[in-house]
Amino acid sequence: MKRRSRGHEGAGPSQRQLRAAELVRHALVEIVAREDLRDPDLQGASITIGEVRASPDLKHMTAFVSALGPNDPQRIANGLTRSAGFLRGRLAKAIDLRFTPELHFQPDVSYDEARHIDELLASPEVARDLKREDEA
Repeated sequence: MKRRSRGHEGAGPSQRQLRAAELVRHALVEIVAREDLRDPDLQGASITIGEVRASPDLKHMTAFVSALGPNDPQRIANGLTRSAGFLRGRLAKAIDLRFTPELHFQPDVSYDEARHIDELLASPEVARDLKREDEA
């Protein structure tokens, strides 16, 4: 009889991954808010970390970042990537995990996508089509 592996293809993250990622997200939010990050792309930026995703072995974590205001999320992600070693050192002191994960930063475009969907739903063409469906 074959044993099935726990990591099924297409399965979502485990509870362990979700808990560790949320722990890291909270710690990174605190570190970014408290520390004076000297990278020019981060100067004066209010940074939001919307989500952190953990690899199955918890050794790599990807943080999805954006900025409140006019700053470009890609520039914020690039600045945080350049500061990853510093942030990882601070993270090691702030969390209790067997390994301090390698940090990767990606721009969070989910807010832009949500705004685009809202704009589409508010367009006259879509409103007209939705009205027809309600009448039918």
